[in-house]
Amino acid sequence: MKHLFPLFFVFLVSLGLYAQNDENPVLWSHEAKQLSETEYELIIKGSIFEGWHVYSQFTAEGGSLPSEFNYANSGTDYELIGGTQESETVREFSPIFEVEETFFKKKAIFTQRIRLLDPSVNQIKVNLFYQVCKEVCIPADVDFVFSLDGSAVVEEKVDLDEKSKALSANLRLDLKNKVLLSQGAERIGDSSSVWVIFALGFLGGFIALLTPCVFPMIPLTVSFFTKHTQNKSKGIVNALLYGFFIILIYALLSLPFHLFDSVDSQILNTIATNVWLNLLFFLVFLFFAFSFFGYYELTLPSSWANKMDAASSKVGGILGIFFMAVTLAIVSFSCTGPILGGLLGGTTMAEGDVAMNLTAGMTGFGAALALPFALFALFPAWLNSLPKSGGWMTTVKVVLGFLEVGLALKFLSNADLVGHWGLLKREVFLGLWILLGVLMSLYLFGFLRFPHDGPKGKLSTGRKLTGVVSLGFTVYLILGLVKAIPLKLLSGFPPPEFYSIFETESDCPLGLDCYKDFETGLAHAKSVNKPILLDFTGWACVNCRKMEENVWSDAEVFPLLKNDYVLISLYVDDREELPEAEQFVFQYDSGRTKRIENIAQKWGTFQDINFNAVSQPFYVLLSPDLEVLNTALQSADADAYRKWLIEGLQRHRELARRE
Repeated sequence: MKHLFPLFFVFLVSLGLYAQNDENPVLWSHEAKQLSETEYELIIKGSIFEGWHVYSQFTAEGGSLPSEFNYANSGTDYELIGGTQESETVREFSPIFEVEETFFKKKAIFTQRIRLLDPSVNQIKVNLFYQVCKEVCIPADVDFVFSLDGSAVVEEKVDLDEKSKALSANLRLDLKNKVLLSQGAERIGDSSSVWVIFALGFLGGFIALLTPCVFPMIPLTVSFFTKHTQNKSKGIVNALLYGFFIILIYALLSLPFHLFDSVDSQILNTIATNVWLNLLFFLVFLFFAFSFFGYYELTLPSSWANKMDAASSKVGGILGIFFMAVTLAIVSFSCTGPILGGLLGGTTMAEGDVAMNLTAGMTGFGAALALPFALFALFPAWLNSLPKSGGWMTTVKVVLGFLEVGLALKFLSNADLVGHWGLLKREVFLGLWILLGVLMSLYLFGFLRFPHDGPKGKLSTGRKLTGVVSLGFTVYLILGLVKAIPLKLLSGFPPPEFYSIFETESDCPLGLDCYKDFETGLAHAKSVNKPILLDFTGWACVNCRKMEENVWSDAEVFPLLKNDYVLISLYVDDREELPEAEQFVFQYDSGRTKRIENIAQKWGTFQDINFNAVSQPFYVLLSPDLEVLNTALQSADADAYRKWLIEGLQRHRELARRE
């Protein structure tokens, strides 16, 4: 398992990608409403497929590309009244681009008021550039023609000049062995599962079992069920039912997040991205940590537990057992609360269906708490093998306290990234974690003490071993800080590598040599007789960065990219305007035309017409003679990507031998 750091509840796996040939995930409509004799309201509505999102006009600079409107003949035929208004948006921090992005989910509505300057005008043409994303990002242009008088819209016929005809022809490739592309882009190595999250929640529940709030209750509760019933088998059934209710209660705690349609974006993601909420969580987790350190006791009102206990005595039967389980949840809150808070916080940092992930984690947590009650009810003799309560449980709480401080720093880091404060750069964050590791190691070896520690005595073997693990992990952090080794166990938890006090910029991923123009790259590939890795990417493509940082950087993949391939990276979301001489009108086979004015339009159209794909990342292997060498690829783990590259290289060498 990739994420093994003790803050188990914050590491989740990514969901897979959508195939490149999905239909456009936004359905657009438009209408014009007359407000007065000369004023109109232009309305554009987008229905966005589930899970996808479209970026606002006002999303932060430096992140994904905003929506942009171009109103043809504005200022001559009509004038704009104010700016283009938007419907409700969602805000979420992007750790990849270090900005808080603004986007639409499910629907997007834009409205623009206009005043006619020329009364004879009855049609208004508006162009919208937008980016729709769901792991992969699809940039698109769409034209709307508004009829102001209700008459049929007359399509504007565009006559291609010789330059447009020539440049349109240059954009088309004469690909050989194109049948491989018809198989679609492969996605290799995806292994996401809620069972991983369930297992992490189970681990959290198991740790909670070892705390003084829960552990002493195991023999007492099991003995109650096995000894205080007339029938032994009935006592076992009651104990099993008690365990079931524990699981049910913790699973039900996640239910509210399923009841609200906006939970994924407006509740959990807000926790992960809002500066002030992250600061609040930072303080709350510090508060939790110092309670674990023994400076004060954190409990729910005792009246709650008393009422639940009284209810269990009055009603009896199955309902009484349920209230007993509720009582356990309340009484054990001082130890389970901080761990459950970490589970909630970790889930908000994850990708995918956040509410479902939270349910899986909470159910796993409850299952770990319930398991000993069920097992010891079935095998009561095992109670004699339980270790005695004692100082070791205090040690567990203190270690959890250090972990809570580490998690608190994560929330402070979120606030720092969103606020652009520059306080917790990657090196500073890791330095603080190293300090925590040193302090925890000193505590475990007996050099540091806390208020609720008992008399100093001989250290147990378990405590010494835990100290060695803590010290080893601290050394691991130090080696990662000085970049002697990559911190792969912590992937996604500290600030990203580019958020560094030693920030560097490169035109190409990982410092590789790359070409950002296809013709230039193709000419070089022919001159050195090397195959081409055609990389359709984007500045605002999150998953492109993940592939580059986690797959391209692999020790066996990187040399292949550096030595055996010519890398051509085409950015399909780059809105930089092309030189006037390179702007043209492209005509599709259907006769439809499209004006190519910027880099995004050029390479987006290039990808669409030659590879029948519009999403990124999208990888194609080509020979210098434009023969497709392998299936197209969107996502893969490092091993699969390496094999894919090697297969393409072997195919290229076979073609070279035939010639």
